[in-house]
Amino acid sequence: MPGRGAKATKRVKAAAAKGKQAPAKEEFIKTGVEGLDSLFEFGIPKRSAVLIAGGAGSGKTLLCLQMLVNAARQGKKCLYMSFEESGERLRNHMKKFGWDLGKSEGNMVIERFNLFDISRSIDALLAKQSGDLLIDVKPMILPGNFKPDIVVIDSLTAICSAFMGKEETYRVYIEQLFRYFEQLEVNTFLISETEQEPRIFSPTGVEEFLADGVIVLYNIRKGNVRENGIEVLKMRGTKHEKKIVAMQITEGKGIEVYPQQEVFGVG
Repeated sequence: MPGRGAKATKRVKAAAAKGKQAPAKEEFIKTGVEGLDSLFEFGIPKRSAVLIAGGAGSGKTLLCLQMLVNAARQGKKCLYMSFEESGERLRNHMKKFGWDLGKSEGNMVIERFNLFDISRSIDALLAKQSGDLLIDVKPMILPGNFKPDIVVIDSLTAICSAFMGKEETYRVYIEQLFRYFEQLEVNTFLISETEQEPRIFSPTGVEEFLADGVIVLYNIRKGNVRENGIEVLKMRGTKHEKKIVAMQITEGKGIEVYPQQEVFGVG
């Protein structure tokens, strides 16, 4: 059976045969997660903002850590911005799966941010501008002179909780957040907590429209057991498989995706 590389080559040749020019390889990034990259025609477009949505225990944090570890090993600068878990706990997750970065350790920064500092600073700026919501402010301060290629935000749900009762302010902040990372020209993955079989994929429903892509992780109950699945719900700028496929969290590897094994029973 031909490997994924052979299949990709066939797709490129087929596109050329139809008179279509295949996009440059440099325009896309790979996750490095086994099976997940097969769901895309070429990869995830560079400079995309992608929601990673799913319920508790579905593997969102693990998937993002795994993608960053793979990218850091390839020499990319990676930043994990946490609003809940400490850096020590996240690194313990990595150790559990044997993800030792070795010489690539300096390519990955895990930083914990204070949610309420962000909320207070936004309130102060709005007060100064007499309630004008079109604020021009960098929503985050990157640590030191670290210029990342890939950023993970964990999570939008946590940020939303800091703006409880201030929904309009939260929406403005989120719009600024997306614009900020767009200006930085980085790939951004934003974690969003949902129901186990979600119909809304972000805290307010607005975020999924602002995002370039949405990847959904499912934790589907079947009798007394749960089955994991993953779906690329949308991804601007590239073709992708439109189905829910099986995934599994395995010791020593982390998340593995099985593109040929469809999952049913969602919806």
